[in-house]
Amino acid sequence: MKTAGWRSMLLYGCMLALCQPLAGCGSADAPAAPKGDGASHAQAAPAIPADAPLVIAFGDSLYAGYQLGPKEGLAPQLQAALTADGVVARVQNAGVSGDTSAAGRQRLAYVLDNARQKPALVLLGLGGNDMLRGIGPDQTRANLDAMLAELKRRDIPVLLTGMMAAPNLGSDYEKKFNPIYPDLAAKYGVSFYPFILDNVVTDPSLMLADHLHPNAEGVKIVVQGLAPLVEAALPAAG
Repeated sequence: MKTAGWRSMLLYGCMLALCQPLAGCGSADAPAAPKGDGASHAQAAPAIPADAPLVIAFGDSLYAGYQLGPKEGLAPQLQAALTADGVVARVQNAGVSGDTSAAGRQRLAYVLDNARQKPALVLLGLGGNDMLRGIGPDQTRANLDAMLAELKRRDIPVLLTGMMAAPNLGSDYEKKFNPIYPDLAAKYGVSFYPFILDNVVTDPSLMLADHLHPNAEGVKIVVQGLAPLVEAALPAAG
C-alpha cells in the first residue's frame, strides 16, 4: 500500500481511539451530516434496465450512508458514478449501521437468496465495529472467511474493502487484526481496496463531526477509488 495510504490508516486509528466509546459505527448519538450539494453525480439518472448486472454493497454504516441523504451514501453515489461512466449496472444498498462481522455473516445468505437476481459483484466491508468493540480478531477473520467462502461457493465475485485497528487496542491486537483483509483477499483471489477511508479521513472537511464517518463529499472520494475496481470486475462477472 502507498505510504500516504498507511498514513491515512494511522491517523484514522488515532481518531478511532478517541471515539472508542461509540463502540460501533452507527451510534444513534452521532451528529447529522451537513446538508448541501456535495454528493457526487446527484443528478437524475436514466432508468436502469431490469436485467442490468446487480452489484450489492454489503457492509456496515460506512456502506449504509449513515446520517446522509438518500443520494449521498456509497451505493447511490457508486450507482451514479457507474452510470456517468457508461456502465450499466444496478447497485443495491445492503449496508446496516452497527453491523459486526458476525451479524453480517448471519444475514448474508438472506440478502443473496432474496436478491432480484444473482449478483454480478458483492462489495464486502465489515469488521470496523468488531474492532471498536474489542472483539477478538480471530472471530472477525473467521466471519469474513466464512462470508468469502459462501460467496465463492455461489460463484459471486467480490470486492473486499479493508479496515484497521485503533492503536489504543495495543500492538498485539493490531498485528492480528490488520492482516485479516489482505490475507483473505489473497486467499480467495478477490479484488481488494486496502482502506475504505483512504484519502478521506485525513481531511476534516470530508468527515462528519464524529470523525468516524464520511460526509457526502467524503463518500465521493471513496467512490472515486472504488468505481474503477467495480467497473473492472463487472465484465468478468457478466
